[in-house]
Amino acid sequence: MKVTAASHQAVNRLSQEQIEEFGRELDALRAEVMGTLGKRDAAYIRRILGVRRSAELAGRLLLWIGFLPPAWLAGTALLSLSKILENMEIGHNVMHGQWDWLNDPKLNSRTYEWDSVCPSEQWRHSHNYIHHTYTNVMKLDRDLGYGILRVNRERPWHPVFLFQPVYNWILALLFEWGVALHDVEFENIGKTKSKDEAKAQLRQIVRKARRQVLKDYLLFPALAGPFFLYTLAGNFTANLIRNLWAYMIIFCGHFTEGVAVFRKEDLDNETRGQWYLRQLLGSSNLEGGRVFHILTGHLSHQIEHHLFPDMPSHRYSEIAPRVRALCAKYGLPYNSGSLWRQFGSVIKRIHRYALPPRPMSAESSVRAH
Repeated sequence: MKVTAASHQAVNRLSQEQIEEFGRELDALRAEVMGTLGKRDAAYIRRILGVRRSAELAGRLLLWIGFLPPAWLAGTALLSLSKILENMEIGHNVMHGQWDWLNDPKLNSRTYEWDSVCPSEQWRHSHNYIHHTYTNVMKLDRDLGYGILRVNRERPWHPVFLFQPVYNWILALLFEWGVALHDVEFENIGKTKSKDEAKAQLRQIVRKARRQVLKDYLLFPALAGPFFLYTLAGNFTANLIRNLWAYMIIFCGHFTEGVAVFRKEDLDNETRGQWYLRQLLGSSNLEGGRVFHILTGHLSHQIEHHLFPDMPSHRYSEIAPRVRALCAKYGLPYNSGSLWRQFGSVIKRIHRYALPPRPMSAESSVRAH
């Protein structure tokens, strides 16, 4: 296994048996938590669903009188809250199968359609399967830089990357649209993907995007009558806030300093313990309070999410101290920090790798089991 950060040299000290024991302890932790799912968990997700619905209803009603500045601000804030909860704590986690055990048709991972221009079917393939199977593996995990950013030394440099500090922010502002096009894999058309496959995906995206655009930018504003523009502006701003928030949280979980990347050959004969190790080394956490964690969809616990993607997300806060203790027991890094520290390191990384590579020095590659 190739690890790209010198801080991960501790991995070299582990024997294969220690790595497998680390994996067995994580398996036991998962089994313990999944065996206790019940009424408390069901009550939690239903509270979140209720808050989301109430926030959307109140937000849209206030935007219909958005000519009053306090009403517009409150309406936009509530609609933003609703969209963030729907995408982060509900949609993303439902589609991971975290709530399938409830047998609730509204929370079924295979049929859930979220409030995003990205069709859920395509998200489940690009994210649940590709990203979570090949986490941080070069040339396999297309979430590495979301395809357009160079975020590590291993990716060959090209002059186009000089402009990535600019188009990074374009991606942030239009994040749901970038996510929608992610699974089309334009760079692979004519290679591993046929033109017909790509056209079928694009037609599906157009159908979903049409519904989203009509809902937010025509139907609800039209219901406001003479206050059409106030509602339109509120809906646009709510989508923008949701995009920026999702971008920031997701990038902080994957592209901070110290996060490792791997080679395709590292997957050869990969054991359960090695898989867990790859998830740990390829992720980073954010520190904050309970409300903050909920607003991130508990992706502030990206390490725990990558280790246990089908575990109900609100349980990550409970098990994080135990995962951290396990890392300390085996001398493994546990990448965690404040939102602003982690996001600062993401921006630093994006700017650093926009430039031509320098001779390898501080960021040398190390070998691990």
